[in-house]
Amino acid sequence: MDKAKYIWMDGELTPWDDATVHVLSHTLHYGNGAIEGTKAYKTVDGRCAIFKLHEHTKRLLNSSKMTLMNVPFTLEELKEAQVKLLQENALFNGAYIRPLVYLGYGVMGLYHKDAPVKVSISSWEWGAYLGEEGLKKGIRLKISSFTRTPNTSGMGKAKAVANYLNSQMAKYEAVEAGYDEALLRDDQGYIAEASGAAFFIVRDGVLISPPSDNTLESITQQTIIDLAKDMGIEVLRRRVTREEVYIADEAFLTGTAAEVTPIREVDARIVGAGERGPMTELLQTAYFDVVAGKNPAYIHHLTYIN
Repeated sequence: MDKAKYIWMDGELTPWDDATVHVLSHTLHYGNGAIEGTKAYKTVDGRCAIFKLHEHTKRLLNSSKMTLMNVPFTLEELKEAQVKLLQENALFNGAYIRPLVYLGYGVMGLYHKDAPVKVSISSWEWGAYLGEEGLKKGIRLKISSFTRTPNTSGMGKAKAVANYLNSQMAKYEAVEAGYDEALLRDDQGYIAEASGAAFFIVRDGVLISPPSDNTLESITQQTIIDLAKDMGIEVLRRRVTREEVYIADEAFLTGTAAEVTPIREVDARIVGAGERGPMTELLQTAYFDVVAGKNPAYIHHLTYIN
């Protein structure tokens, strides 16, 4: 990871190496925290802008509310903090932003009401999450033996720290088996999402993505759906079976980090032509045009930092 100069901690810009927490911080022991992943891009006019800053920050607060953490900063204060952090870190060529709400030092035991709620925001330069080659040629997925944590067993709609143990185990299993990424099913056996991204397939010209009833409500996924509708592409949100994935014409992942990453293989089955398909490429290009400020209809989703 490339270091930046500062990390924002509870309203203060703290030198990167000094941004530490106590070993008895509550979240470290019991896993109650909320995170976001937001990205800034260098735009066509040479400036840098954060994409969908409002939506990501709102989701952070929503996740915190779901997990019973009262964030001591407002939506606007957190948005301003992210802009200021990128400015002070001089990240004008683009950056990944990681806000974190966590429970600090002061209380032990499962009942967390009196634990202090802390907020940090980090930012750094980060390239393609699944590799630049993956964006062009596609990646290989393994359907995991792990089931996506069902809503009856946790706060599945929250972008909560604890939820990512499930994703971490699935990702590790997939990579150790020689794949790039894991695909998880829900407790009914239908495809839910990847370890850290939403999932799409294309069949007979129709763009299909699982419903968000047992997945995180993905901001990038919704952007892709909006772009597809703009282009007149039919979009369906419905359950998808494992077998249907194997015979899809195309498949791809979407997420802040994953952006739009094609899938060329799932469980040793070649997907479509085994490379980035035409609809995937069309939507990928459209997405990168949006974050680069090339699409006037989506300019309002950009928050310029310079």
